[in-house]
Amino acid sequence: MSQLFSPLTIRDIILGNRIVVSPMCQYSANDGMAGDWHLVHLGSRAVGGAGLVFTEATAVSPEGRISPQDLGIWKDEHIEGLRRIVKFVRAQGSEIGIQLAHAGRKASVRAPWNGNKLVPESEGGWSVLAPSPVAYNEHYGQPVELTIAGIRQVVDDFKAAARRAMLAGFKVLEIHAAHGYLIHQFLSPLSNQRRDEYGGSFENRTRLLTEIVDAVRGGWPSGYPLFVRISATDWAEGGWSVDEAVRLAGVLKEIGVDLIDCSSGGLVPHQNIAVGPGYQVAFSQRIREASGALTGAVGIITNAVQAETIIATGQADLVILARQLLRDPYFPLHAADELRHKDIHWPLQYERARLR
Repeated sequence: MSQLFSPLTIRDIILGNRIVVSPMCQYSANDGMAGDWHLVHLGSRAVGGAGLVFTEATAVSPEGRISPQDLGIWKDEHIEGLRRIVKFVRAQGSEIGIQLAHAGRKASVRAPWNGNKLVPESEGGWSVLAPSPVAYNEHYGQPVELTIAGIRQVVDDFKAAARRAMLAGFKVLEIHAAHGYLIHQFLSPLSNQRRDEYGGSFENRTRLLTEIVDAVRGGWPSGYPLFVRISATDWAEGGWSVDEAVRLAGVLKEIGVDLIDCSSGGLVPHQNIAVGPGYQVAFSQRIREASGALTGAVGIITNAVQAETIIATGQADLVILARQLLRDPYFPLHAADELRHKDIHWPLQYERARLR
């Protein structure tokens, strides 16, 4: 039996296979509202057979958006559009999760195809927030250092967003603490230069994340999984390290996080990443072995044999695919054929195209 297509039980949720649609920004929302594009984009990956489909990074506050076109969950009006997507994805046999995010100093920029540069307040942009007043680069806004009251508001925003996610019908939730966004900015000494209880030591730099996890887990049903996406390393001297990521994973497991989604980088423009097929899988394996937490592997996972090997050899519990699933929404169905795994659900509408 293919290990890639074996089920995985996390708390009360059973995933039908180990293939996950990674959160991928679509820059296609108006005032944070989910629309037809999001339904078709996420729904087609569910039709394609993924065990778990994640929304893109979904902002917990207006100022937490990367761009003005980001998906949001900062007000109750966002619930209905998301509920429509949840219902459709689950009807295809997939589970659906939502990733909650705050962009911090990397907020208020244009979509990539429009230059990925600062949107000034005169054109609908906003003042950006960070642990310290250090800009990402010259094309991004100069951030305002968060006050203690502001930090508490961020924690409350994540907690309120999780409540709305539950009302929308989500049963899997991921906190985005990677890729140089707000929580990651607190974790790394390259972006966090604070001298209070949120800066300096490992315990202080991880405090925002653990407070968010505590707040979210406290209101999230006990049978529903909670994931955290981290950058395992900054790929930059003096930054967040793999050793710290391993230590953090153990802390998160103790406070109710079920799976560590192991990505890397994104914090500073001078990062030096050794990119290649499966280049982040070793992070997943090390964190899994050292912490005992479930892990997800991500990063240039592009074919069935590669994905099968990652699961079968214990390097990860899930494979989390991004660009490959943009190229081929039906990758899970095709992978099952390649691995000769016949026990996978095809939509009845597509059954006549199935290779026997």
